[in-house]
Amino acid sequence: MAVVGVGIDVVELDRFDRAVARTPRFAEKVFTPAERRLGRHSMAARWAAKEALAKALGAPAGLSWQDAEVVRDPSGQPHFEIWGTVAARAAELGVATLHVSLSHDAGVASAVVIAEGS
Repeated sequence: MAVVGVGIDVVELDRFDRAVARTPRFAEKVFTPAERRLGRHSMAARWAAKEALAKALGAPAGLSWQDAEVVRDPSGQPHFEIWGTVAARAAELGVATLHVSLSHDAGVASAVVIAEGS
């Protein structure tokens, strides 16, 4: 497989909290209902993952944040479920697999996304 794109993003947890408090609709706009039930560190890491995903896909205009959800498999490994605008962009680029890694420590959340094509 060939790498189609790579994205990385870092979110300062306190800044994330202020953004959510300042703009309550932010969470509704960005996160799926399941993601909104998570704690702040997990939500911030998912925000970083969505930003990293957009970068890995070339950051095109028109992607809906609601069209990508970070979920965990039974072993705890995170992965994306995508549909709509995000799935269309991934298909346009020939993306066959998305890899995501999340972390949160020392006041920051971070994520790396690798998009692979066939």
